Amino acid sequence: MKTQLHWHWTIFGVLLISSLISACSTTTGNRDQLEMAPLSQMPMEVRNAPLAVQHAYRFATANPDLMKQIPCYCGCGAIGHTSNYDCYVSEVNSNGEIIFDNHSLGCSICVDITQDVMRLLGDGSTPQEIRSYIDITYSKYGTPNLP
Repeated sequence: MKTQLHWHWTIFGVLLISSLISACSTTTGNRDQLEMAPLSQMPMEVRNAPLAVQHAYRFATANPDLMKQIPCYCGCGAIGHTSNYDCYVSEVNSNGEIIFDNHSLGCSICVDITQDVMRLLGDGSTPQEIRSYIDITYSKYGTPNLP
């Protein structure tokens, strides 16, 4: 009886660990396929930020066309942001130099939106599907900064 119970717990443990590994791999499984700006091009504040924030800045910087279509719901429209992209980039000079906005260093809603965009894009969603998901998921936080 004791051996049989031990065997059941062993199987349960193996299945649990397998499930956890599988779940972890699906949340970032396609991140390697996404276009990301090099970390070396990020300001020191971003390089010292948590990994999720670093990924969000790198992704937003490398994907301006998509990110300019994605609204933010954190209330940053009041400071002039017109999309989730503006939470990361203030402007791009005529010579291509990026002036970063530090807003997302301290705003989890901005970063969460970008992380969702990354995940959905990696899963094959279209920009329209991504926008719809963001609107449905984040509208509880306020009004979008993008019509």
